[in-house]
Amino acid sequence: MTKPLQVYMDEQELESLDAWAREHGWTKSRAVRMAIRVLMRSGERDPLMRAAGMIEGLPPDLSERVDEYLGETFIAEKAAPKYGKRRRSL
Repeated sequence: MTKPLQVYMDEQELESLDAWAREHGWTKSRAVRMAIRVLMRSGERDPLMRAAGMIEGLPPDLSERVDEYLGETFIAEKAAPKYGKRRRSL
């Protein structure tokens, strides 16, 4: 059974929460519940386990095809040289 919880926030915190929830398609309640869950898990020793379940909608075969998925999403360009060749004036 769920029970209500009342939380007082200043205007800036509430605006930030509202914007974040809207951006991610979540309700403010869902965002607060997830934040509480993350805080409760913060005592675990394994940082990867703390991140487990935080991202929804990932492909079920992500662990097997991580390189392929990264290749599809990562766009790299050659870095510009830091220092160009200088021409000597005569």
